Amino acid sequence: MPVTGPSLAEQAYLFVRDRLVMLDIKPGEPINEEWLGGSLGMGRTPIREALKRLEAERLVVAYPRRGTFATDVNISDLAHISEVRRTLEPAATAAAAERATDGDRERLTALREQLDTEQPAGNTDLLRIDLDLHRAVYACVHNPFLEDTLIHYDNLATRIWCVFLPRLRGMAGHVNEHAPLLTAIIDGDAKKAAELTLDHVTGFEQAIRALI
Repeated sequence: MPVTGPSLAEQAYLFVRDRLVMLDIKPGEPINEEWLGGSLGMGRTPIREALKRLEAERLVVAYPRRGTFATDVNISDLAHISEVRRTLEPAATAAAAERATDGDRERLTALREQLDTEQPAGNTDLLRIDLDLHRAVYACVHNPFLEDTLIHYDNLATRIWCVFLPRLRGMAGHVNEHAPLLTAIIDGDAKKAAELTLDHVTGFEQAIRALI
């Protein structure tokens, strides 16, 4: 059976999603369908399919006769997002520790080594690393429904991070917290993975609240 790549709609979705998450597309900014189509070399249908998916994930909002816009980042959502993450993420990393394949563990080991050796240029680079690490861990759960949910709420949390990025201190320490978490998953220590994850998610909320 031939290996197929992501559909055009999936390509468009991923292209726009990460720009929305990292606030490269600013909150409230219009989404230009013609520009996207031209940049990606595709017609309007896959672009519109991608935007519908992004709207369901609360990353864009469509208004009749006005167009589609990046959603605002509401700090009032922090408590709700954090509640979901405190509930789901420890259970997910515990599952990852139990279910990770040999290939998963090799990938996490490589990411841990990369975390130890790389010297990111600033908070934006650190936040991108944080995003990649979370997604790698979520993939180890081997539950596509849970993985999609985890990515969804991590994306919303990352948008809040981005708002406060210029004022954040200790971002490197927050990202480096992943090293012992990756070790716990690699070693199959579900209890330790869950404990470290809860501390990590709680620390995120506390760091943001300290700046509000």
